Amino acid sequence: MNRRRILYALIFLMVAFWSGNYIVGKIALREFPPVLVAGLRIGFAGLMILPFGLRERFAGGSAGATPGAASTVRLVLLGVFGVTLNQVFFIVGLSRTSVAHAAILIGLTPIQVLVLACLRGQERITAQRAVGMAIALAGVALLKAFEPEAAAGATWLGDLFTFLAGTFFAIFTVLGKEVAKLYSAVTVNAHAYVGGAVALAPVTLWEISRHSLAHISAGAWMAVLYMALFSSVIAYLIYYYALMHVSASRVSAFSYLQPVFATAMGAALLREHVGAPVIAGGLVILSGVYLVERG
Repeated sequence: MNRRRILYALIFLMVAFWSGNYIVGKIALREFPPVLVAGLRIGFAGLMILPFGLRERFAGGSAGATPGAASTVRLVLLGVFGVTLNQVFFIVGLSRTSVAHAAILIGLTPIQVLVLACLRGQERITAQRAVGMAIALAGVALLKAFEPEAAAGATWLGDLFTFLAGTFFAIFTVLGKEVAKLYSAVTVNAHAYVGGAVALAPVTLWEISRHSLAHISAGAWMAVLYMALFSSVIAYLIYYYALMHVSASRVSAFSYLQPVFATAMGAALLREHVGAPVIAGGLVILSGVYLVERG
């Protein structure tokens, strides 16, 4: 029982880190261009986790197997699609939408996970889950139909990018579940972030050459470091550890807490407008996601 309590306490901590990610992301975007934020975040995260990944590979510290050449390629590709693209699309989307919209749309991730898990034969769609999916989609329609973009600080393109970020994270969740029994959390995340950092390095260096970093404030740098350490390395280690003990859809269902935390922080710290359509649409979406998770 204590072990399960610790597991869910860690998951709650992970959700808190990810909720704060929306706020610090907005702070970083005040001074950095979106793609550079993503590149620096992934690059710093790769540097942070690299020593631990090397220790697991060469010092015999891994709780799972040591991946061979083919498995290494698979883990890197999983990282590029599930981590790098997720974070690039998230930052670009966040730069074009509000914290509330981004958090609510990321809250749809459990449904995307369920659909992919069903396609992979990991889970099945019940009648209750199907109803929950329909309710959540109706909530999205409500959110977009009645909230003026100017009032919300959101755009259709920003919301689309945010939705795609959730899609790539769903891919990481479902495919990551399939290798959770073979490799440790450190091994998977080290390959994901180091591989992603290398893949994104040309773009990151090109962005650095186009923008002077000399006048970037300490606050903006701290925001990027928060995103790398807490929202990336620590949160993803917790997430992958949880996948080893809980079903993919159940772990991802905790993301329905993010809209509540992130929207409240966005309103309190960034003074973002939260209108009735956002509240109503968010409640409908989260109700649908809850039915999916309980089904």
